[in-house]
Amino acid sequence: MYAIVEIAGQQFKVETGKKIFVHRLDAEEGQEIKFDQVLLVEEDGKITIGEPTISDAWVDGLVLAHPRGDKVIVFKKKRKKGYRVKNGHRQNLTHVEILTISGKGAIERKAAPAKAVKAADASATEATEKPVKAKKAPAKKAAEAEAEVPARKAPAKKSSEKKPAEKKTAAKKTSKSKE
Repeated sequence: MYAIVEIAGQQFKVETGKKIFVHRLDAEEGQEIKFDQVLLVEEDGKITIGEPTISDAWVDGLVLAHPRGDKVIVFKKKRKKGYRVKNGHRQNLTHVEILTISGKGAIERKAAPAKAVKAADASATEATEKPVKAKKAPAKKAAEAEAEVPARKAPAKKSSEKKPAEKKTAAKKTSKSKE
């Protein structure tokens, strides 16, 4: 038997006897906690899914300790700018042991018979097809369609011949005459 529970904004898959680390909770060591945000319960192959949570289902846990997590290094750098910043932190955690999972009184989904589902789908598609009729656009002839598309110009060809460069002496003479 297992359950998926939302604890402190995160979802955890829990089983009886399992120990998990969650974000710091406001509870003392040795105190029992009840988690009522149960999203899914599986018991002997029977799965119950909540919408969004299962009513009358909860998970009991025992707070073992309030440790801190491993240090996480946050390093920022921008190349060629001389910008470097190094920070770090340790997350505050709560060590919880799962005692019991209670899924009693949960709403169970019953699967509809396959024949009834197929019949319902067929009647729904027939009902939607009758009132909706699409109008067909008149078909255009191929010649008319080609006439509407403007003809593309061919790309200009690059000339492979080199033009002779102007003489630099002529340019110097003009600049001296301006002075």
